[in-house]
Amino acid sequence: MELIQFANRLREIEDEPSDLSIRELIVDLFNDENSDVKIVVRFLLGRVFPAWDDQKMDIGPSLCYNAIASAAGSDVTIEDIENDLASLGEIGVVAEKYNSGSQRGLFSFGSEETAAMTISELYSDLYTIASIQGTGSLEKKRRVLSNLFNLCGPIEARYLARLVLSEMRIGVGEGAIRDAISAAFDIPIADVERALQVSNDFGFVAEVARDEGLEGVHKIKLKIGRPISSMLAQSSTIEDALSTWKRISVEPKYDGARIQAHYNGDSIRLYSRNMEDVTNPLPEVVEFLQENLSKPAILDGEVVAADSDGNSLPFQEVLRRFRRKHNIEKARKEVRLRPYFFDCIHADGIDLLDSPLSLRRGHLDSILKKGSSPLVLTDDSEQIKKMELEFLESGFEGIMLKNPDSLYAPGKRGKNWLKCKPSVDTLDCVITGAEWGKGRRANFLGAFELAVISSADDSGIVYKNVGRVGTGITDAELESMTELLRPYIENQTGKMVTLTPRIVLEVGYEEIQRSSNYSSGYALRFPRVVAVRGDKKSSEADTLKKIEQLFKS
Repeated sequence: MELIQFANRLREIEDEPSDLSIRELIVDLFNDENSDVKIVVRFLLGRVFPAWDDQKMDIGPSLCYNAIASAAGSDVTIEDIENDLASLGEIGVVAEKYNSGSQRGLFSFGSEETAAMTISELYSDLYTIASIQGTGSLEKKRRVLSNLFNLCGPIEARYLARLVLSEMRIGVGEGAIRDAISAAFDIPIADVERALQVSNDFGFVAEVARDEGLEGVHKIKLKIGRPISSMLAQSSTIEDALSTWKRISVEPKYDGARIQAHYNGDSIRLYSRNMEDVTNPLPEVVEFLQENLSKPAILDGEVVAADSDGNSLPFQEVLRRFRRKHNIEKARKEVRLRPYFFDCIHADGIDLLDSPLSLRRGHLDSILKKGSSPLVLTDDSEQIKKMELEFLESGFEGIMLKNPDSLYAPGKRGKNWLKCKPSVDTLDCVITGAEWGKGRRANFLGAFELAVISSADDSGIVYKNVGRVGTGITDAELESMTELLRPYIENQTGKMVTLTPRIVLEVGYEEIQRSSNYSSGYALRFPRVVAVRGDKKSSEADTLKKIEQLFKS
């Protein structure tokens, strides 16, 4: 399929207000004989690679703006792009503006006399960009991306700019794609959903559904080396758990980072909660599993940190180890890691997602010599409360209460797993803006603008501001934060910058107040940074609904 044809289909979808009609347009696109359905699906979702794939484009707003400016002509600067963005409000519209009819640049988009680009060719070029590493990689990426813009007409440029920044803005989310796969290839939604859970690849599932039908979809299983989304817990109380289940599986709640371990019988790969490959930064965890894991398996657990004297360290130290690329041996001496595993979702060729927790734990204990999280099965509230106190005194965050009959639900947060910890007022907020500092902090971003999720659907996520935070961060942490945020700078006015919502902070506060100063209508009083939640996506931030509930409580 030519890119211009695909872009025109995207414009139809974007302009269609009806969800049902959008699904029909997507179904038509899937059924187009020229459609490479795997690539089409990923592009519709603003992705080049499946969610589990460790390959990343690593193209931030600034690099994208530079590529657009370069393609538009020698008299177009990044400042022009940023000014247009401020007035037009969205990078796709800005990219579309610099078209073959424009007189601003000598090399306006679509000016090169070449055959029409296909979406397969675009995918290949984007794969090339993702593969560029090492010294000068940003400039090399910019040149390749600029050339792609130069091959685009205005409508193609509109969606290319959005695609490389993972923000398609066409009103299509994962639910719409799931439903369209079901409708296009006559596969029950439940079967599509299941295949998506175990593969984490919408494009792959769509391709199998088209080529092999329901029988092929049923063959999609867990695969060692292909991580899945972790099952999540929600906050609750011991009383709630006892009123719901006859017996409770009680475990400690760790102040660590989630990890998924995959062992194929020869090698071990480790994945973070965001499904990033963290094998290389965590050699001691690999060594631990090599010594203690006897069968091919996929395990779910957490990694906790301690200093050289054995004292517990906060979970941010684990995340720093996750991100470490150099001097790993030195880092492992300074911050020691210990894994604890509490679930087994695949063991020696057997998928266990549909097995109860009690059976999964049995498999875990049978194949892992050491490293299983402590567990007690009980219906005694006094025993649970005593365990909670003992865990807290031992340095754990609290307790986990689980339904022993529960199945493993990838990516789902429900009432089968409950977390209980002492009341600490914190919220997970997304950084949407910041301000360059003064004096010794002039080169650091600070005064971070905080937001929570106001709404989230197939049209995208809307964030509303709840305040600013500038306390609880050292100079070293500000320097690290600045480097973390720099790729997501969208535009700058004076010292104020607008940021693409990507980075999540855990923020402590004294109370929630009503306020007309922020778009949410609420403000956090005396906010302070508790932790950078590198293990969380912006879509996992807390919600405005939660703010409203906390305010009323």
